[in-house]
Amino acid sequence: MERYRHYADTSRFILPLVDVLLIFGAFRVAGYLFLGNWSFGGYYPFFYAIFALIWWIISGQFANIYRTDRLITYPEKLLYLMRTFLLHAGIVLLAVVAMRMYWLPVRYLFSVYSFSVTAVVAGRFLITFLYRAYHTHLARPHSRFVIVGAGASGQELYRFLQSHDPIANQFMGFFTDSTEHVPASLKHLVRGRVSDLKNFCVRDQVDEIYFAMPLDRRQLIEDLSRFADDHFLSFRIVPDFRGTVRKDVNVYFYDHMPILTIRHAPLGIRTNQLLKRLFDIAFSLVIILGVFPFVLTALALLIKLDSPGPVFFKQMRPGKRNQLFPCYKLRTMRTDHGQSELQATKNDSRITRVGQYLRKYNLDELPQFFNVLLGHMSVVGPRPNMISQLEEYSKHIRTYQMRHAVTPGITGYAQVNGFRGETREAGTMEKRVEYDLKYVENWSFGLDMKIIGLTLWNMVKGEKNAY
Repeated sequence: MERYRHYADTSRFILPLVDVLLIFGAFRVAGYLFLGNWSFGGYYPFFYAIFALIWWIISGQFANIYRTDRLITYPEKLLYLMRTFLLHAGIVLLAVVAMRMYWLPVRYLFSVYSFSVTAVVAGRFLITFLYRAYHTHLARPHSRFVIVGAGASGQELYRFLQSHDPIANQFMGFFTDSTEHVPASLKHLVRGRVSDLKNFCVRDQVDEIYFAMPLDRRQLIEDLSRFADDHFLSFRIVPDFRGTVRKDVNVYFYDHMPILTIRHAPLGIRTNQLLKRLFDIAFSLVIILGVFPFVLTALALLIKLDSPGPVFFKQMRPGKRNQLFPCYKLRTMRTDHGQSELQATKNDSRITRVGQYLRKYNLDELPQFFNVLLGHMSVVGPRPNMISQLEEYSKHIRTYQMRHAVTPGITGYAQVNGFRGETREAGTMEKRVEYDLKYVENWSFGLDMKIIGLTLWNMVKGEKNAY
């Protein structure tokens, strides 16, 4: 949640006061339902005071629950309120235990929280609705603004302000020297070239100028900044980082310092790494302890009966940051072929009869859960290729190495999208790398669950590219 920074003092005082009054009403209703009368004596006023004081303190620390502008949607507002109430309930519980206070009946507490949440959410939604209706239909625009630049950043800013306009601002148009990348739906909003901006601002009484062009236009930035100062306009810069560095750029804050990154890397965040690792350990233990004693024993017996040789196959594979690790699989090929670094192909003579089924249903990869438990691999991630493939594809696929920025997985985003098996056809490996990088840059726990679900479905129906 955002810290409370730029909101009016009246909102910071009046809205919490309204909350406290609504919570008082919730206490009275809960007391009537639970006690059978409207009396509010004994221990209950003291508990209400503690309840309301804690809400006042913690709610004042977060901005989003008191925002009434259109920068926050109703579902987002509901989510922030529910999170704050959960935090409130935890603090109340700690306070009751620490102070050894009299524990109120659970039914009464449940009623108090139910009515408080309902009242505060309904009150906040009503206030927000009235505020937005006033500024939309009755209030005059607080400011009239233009956007310099109609590229990706300018268009994104326009759409954002149109859908999340906090105070009924009025958009006056784009100013750009090129309309090549402006979609037809927005071209009618282009008012002229950048050289026309100053006359337009003076003539139409513009209040704010948003600069949404590459930051290398230093002279233009200084010129427009001086013009804005001379004419009492607000000059705001919305950097077009993509136009500056020619790549997608992500911005995050280290305390109050903005940091730019060329690539989004959610698995570079410690908490995400910890969440993924804890899941890997738990999931692999469930498979090893619950499935291996039965399934792996049966598969090992079939492998031994089908062809001579060991049950398991071990091969060194490049993992995270190209560090080699021993990757374990169930043996699916004959032991006398002498071509362990050669990728399997369709109708490959090296593959045994049992091996064909193991590969089709991904059962040959079951031993890799030991790799997951040891930390060599993850349940979900880019599949670890052979060393020879690393050397070959790194030469002509520039982004190939980037897939090794995270821990490899037993299954991956490329595999569930059909890019697995042989990679002789032109563009096949490029598409596999493309999906691997999409996973690296868009990781979420939900995406992992989706990939696991699709993998299980593919195991049931069998995969045509698995050979």
